[in-house]
Amino acid sequence: MLKAISTLVYVKERLHPGLLDGLVRGGAQAIEIFAARQHLDYANRKQHVREIADWFRTSGITLNSVHAPLYADYEWGRAGASPINVASTDRASRIEAMDEIKRALELAEQIPFRFLVQHLGASGESFDDHKFEAAMTSVEHLRAFAKPLGVRILLENIPNELSTPERLVEFIRAAHFDDVGVCFDFGHAHITTDVPQAFETVKSYIHSTHVHDNAKERDSHLWPGSGSIDWKQAVELIRSAPHTPPLLLEIEADEKVNPVEKMAEAFEKLEAL
Repeated sequence: MLKAISTLVYVKERLHPGLLDGLVRGGAQAIEIFAARQHLDYANRKQHVREIADWFRTSGITLNSVHAPLYADYEWGRAGASPINVASTDRASRIEAMDEIKRALELAEQIPFRFLVQHLGASGESFDDHKFEAAMTSVEHLRAFAKPLGVRILLENIPNELSTPERLVEFIRAAHFDDVGVCFDFGHAHITTDVPQAFETVKSYIHSTHVHDNAKERDSHLWPGSGSIDWKQAVELIRSAPHTPPLLLEIEADEKVNPVEKMAEAFEKLEAL
């Protein structure tokens, strides 16, 4: 099973080769970059992106995926910026959202990657047929933009009514998006439903994962074993998926924890299961 980690663990810092070297020392065989401008200025292609591209070129490590941006500003919404929402029923807002996501997709021109992990709507978004149709229009546009770059769109199950496992399957089938898959988030499934049931619902569409824990109360993004998910069962589920997804840690930053040491410990424990 491929061991991978998201740079979300360093999202408050500017991404640089030293941080990536640390993730490799911790056991990462592949990386997911979290596209937040304060972390990786994906629009700065001559400096910041080139620096990271050079690291991937020389390290031999795979960029498995890029997580689509959640905000377009450099403060991750703290200054009042609205979240990027491809399910917005306001056409102008939706176009702005797609434009920002396309800037992140263009990373593939300098750093090839396989998947873009995309949210449908914001956290807590209610279901509405018009939002569902708006999201289909957005994803249709994004997949057309991504295909020549060699990138496949993966939809993530998040805590909202648009992105339940059942709705994601309905979405993909209704739109006939044969090349769109799923990034299965264990922490989100644990909060909102039963993990094995959710996994089985989207199993044939899963191409990547987000592995993190919680106590079924809030979206905490804790290290595996720090919440109440049954990780023996979870690892068995990952191994059963037909498209061989990576075990990809997506952990929130904690100043009290050394991510490099903790991830090595987490990989060891999960592999032992």
